[in-house]
Amino acid sequence: MHLSDGTRVGPYEILAPIGAGGMGEVYRARDTKLKRDVALKVLPEAFARDVGRMARFQREAEVLASLNHPNIAAIYGVEDNALVMELVEGETLPCPLPLETALSHARQIAEALEYAHERGVVHRDLKPANIKVTPEGVVKLLDFGLAKAAEDPAGAPGDPVNSPTLTMGHTQAGVIIGTAAYMSPEQAVGKNADRRSDIFSFGAVLYEMLAGKRAFAGDSMGEVLASVVKDETDWAKLPAGTPVAIRTLLRRCLAKDRKQRLQAIGEARIVLENPDGSEVLQTQAEGLSHRKLPWIVTAATVVGALLFVVLGRGRAPAAGDRVSFAIYPPEKTAFSASLNTTVSVPQFALAPDGRSIAFIAETPGARPMLWLRPMEQAGARTLPGTEDAQQPFWSPDSRWIGFFAEGKLKKTPAAGGAVQVIALTTTDFRGGTWGPDDTILFASGIGPLFRVASAGGPATPASTDAQISHRFPQFLPDGRHFLQFALGSEQSGVYADSLDDKSRKALMRTNTSAVYAPPGYLLFVDGDTLLSQVFDAERLEMSGQPFLIAEHVGRSSGFQSAISASRTGIIAYASAIAQNGRLSWFDRGGNAMGSAGPEGDYADFRLSPNEKSLAASLVDAKTGTIEVWMNDLARGSNTRITTGGLLSASSVWSPDGTQLVFRALRSGFIEFYQRSAAGGGNQESLLTAETERVAQIQSINLVPTDWSPDARHIVFSVPTVASGNDLWLLPLAGDRKPVKFIATPAEEMHGNFSPDGRLVAYTANESGGFQVYVQTFPLSDRKWQVSTNGGYEPRWRADGREIYYLSEDRKLMAVAVGAGPSFDVPKSLFQTQVPAGVTANRTHYVPSRDGKRFLINTQIGDAAPTPITVVLNWTAGLKR
Repeated sequence: MHLSDGTRVGPYEILAPIGAGGMGEVYRARDTKLKRDVALKVLPEAFARDVGRMARFQREAEVLASLNHPNIAAIYGVEDNALVMELVEGETLPCPLPLETALSHARQIAEALEYAHERGVVHRDLKPANIKVTPEGVVKLLDFGLAKAAEDPAGAPGDPVNSPTLTMGHTQAGVIIGTAAYMSPEQAVGKNADRRSDIFSFGAVLYEMLAGKRAFAGDSMGEVLASVVKDETDWAKLPAGTPVAIRTLLRRCLAKDRKQRLQAIGEARIVLENPDGSEVLQTQAEGLSHRKLPWIVTAATVVGALLFVVLGRGRAPAAGDRVSFAIYPPEKTAFSASLNTTVSVPQFALAPDGRSIAFIAETPGARPMLWLRPMEQAGARTLPGTEDAQQPFWSPDSRWIGFFAEGKLKKTPAAGGAVQVIALTTTDFRGGTWGPDDTILFASGIGPLFRVASAGGPATPASTDAQISHRFPQFLPDGRHFLQFALGSEQSGVYADSLDDKSRKALMRTNTSAVYAPPGYLLFVDGDTLLSQVFDAERLEMSGQPFLIAEHVGRSSGFQSAISASRTGIIAYASAIAQNGRLSWFDRGGNAMGSAGPEGDYADFRLSPNEKSLAASLVDAKTGTIEVWMNDLARGSNTRITTGGLLSASSVWSPDGTQLVFRALRSGFIEFYQRSAAGGGNQESLLTAETERVAQIQSINLVPTDWSPDARHIVFSVPTVASGNDLWLLPLAGDRKPVKFIATPAEEMHGNFSPDGRLVAYTANESGGFQVYVQTFPLSDRKWQVSTNGGYEPRWRADGREIYYLSEDRKLMAVAVGAGPSFDVPKSLFQTQVPAGVTANRTHYVPSRDGKRFLINTQIGDAAPTPITVVLNWTAGLKR
């Protein structure tokens, strides 16, 4: 739509056209209210007519408008079908440029990208045409984040509308998201862009500024894309005087594999500030293969000998002697995932003296145990009495290990001996720390931190705000101050607190915990990159910029970074535990009958009542986020139906199949929302933080599991003090105040209504191990144990004549249901390959209505074990 001079768009008067592009036409306009000239980008008519896309565009523009940086052209807002932006005078970035000018411009670009990336905003369309230089030499980035804002909200990863190089479908405007020559390889093949995609584009722009030629060229878009994906850049085209540090930086930025690419643009900024003396930090983490066991044992022996000498002398290795090695789970075991997170990481803790590491591992079909591995030895041993251990931490003298199990805080001697109970807590464990005066701080679900004497006794609150989820505390060297991660609606981040005066100081706004590492650093995970920043533990102040330590380091969906540090110059880290699977159909004999949906890490999945659609929650292990997707089983299409929640999951269908209820973490609390299964419309809040407080629910791990056939109740599980999970009911009429349903000293989860609504099947461990039970609804004293030798996750056949569940060894079992009701002897149908472990917040299978088929989350092959990487003298070579 062309606008003539003098046309009014809201308060803006068109003065002259500036240009046109895939996102519409751009005009110089006069803001008649504020008396300033602006750039007005008028969106294509087809775009503006799409109410859903405009609403999403409005939301994205509001986020982009929050960016306030001298090198980013500001976005002022959206007016009708136009985007109002800062008018930047000057010329588009010229190429080539003299070396000094090019590096100055590149540094400003890097500063702008660093600022945006820290706030979760990715440009996705960085190219010379989107970069202007003012007459004063100030670089301004244009169209920041608009590629994402322009996306079709119904698009799924891999769809053409999400491809950064393809136009929209024939019925839509021809929007080109990005320019082929500056695309990252992952964008070129249609994958989602992240900050590393911006880093690749930055490298392509810097190369062109220096060489005067594009890093990737071709006579057609197809040839250019092929070059981006396959061809090596012609490094000989760089000027002869290009510093070695800049050449190295370009190679890191333009790496094809984003896992091998420079992970943080701040590292590029550091190089550009001192191009003649800087070095891009290189990770020294070793990628060991578990199959090379003899080599690993030999390496472990050598490292053990080194540690024996080093630790025996009571000092860290000499400067420059940075050594790293991998610790794998013992033979026939796997590192145990935390039971209260969907994205999990190995659970481990270095002893303060650096001589040992404690970790949690389990054998198939057995309960997790605490293991101890002395550093000078290649083997590890279990610590008796630590079944179901979670979240280990050490005493300051390295003689005791604290951990959580069975709703209790416990401790065990590292040398072996009787386990002692310190305090009661919940099953929603969120970390502990042991101070020099034998005070223990621990986190227990939603609410404050608690303190207790290590000898045992009453636990008292140690933090001031009970409406924030306090997590992963760690004492600082003075034993009075401590770090913690606080999760709240507007206050999430890492804080320094005091036992003495309840003061609190914000250190960083982030969605992951941090660990203090002597002599003065904080370690934390950003994306999947381990970073460190200088930290003064006396002043409680951070300084300087974060620097890269290692890549591919995990963080859980509970916001815990997979890192640990001793006071002797040793750190340890690990990547997330891979749980990728394929949703596969099987008949009652265990014969495969095809699959549904893409491969991925499925937190849960449920068939619609008419079995035509599948609602599934997919985990992004890198970011720790979860979103709900809708899969049309006939067409094979996959559409995301939730956005904006850190943990959107656990979708439950209404009996008529028109509505979905899911949980989401949006304001520091898990809340329940209802939305149309067909898409569109507003989401209705069913269970809010306020109603949780009224009902005195103190947890952040609420999981909806079923919707009653009469559409009047949602059953959900709630972790509680000393008993594990209880089952609660959320009435969908009246005051909607949640009420307890089945709450005993045992743990209850997986509530599932019978088709007639008169019974509820569930999992409980009142007999010691988990079994499947059936209880009347409404509640009475009539109850039946359905499983005989262990079982969990019950499901009903649509006619109510059969119950299915998983046995302790992961077989799919069937129990015939007769009148009365009566329950037959369980029969094994077939062995499944679902992930091991009983957890409240994951779905492993669903039956078809007639019970003739089962959709099962089947693990993909034998995933390589996730190692723990240990680094000795990790600060060697770092400059404070």
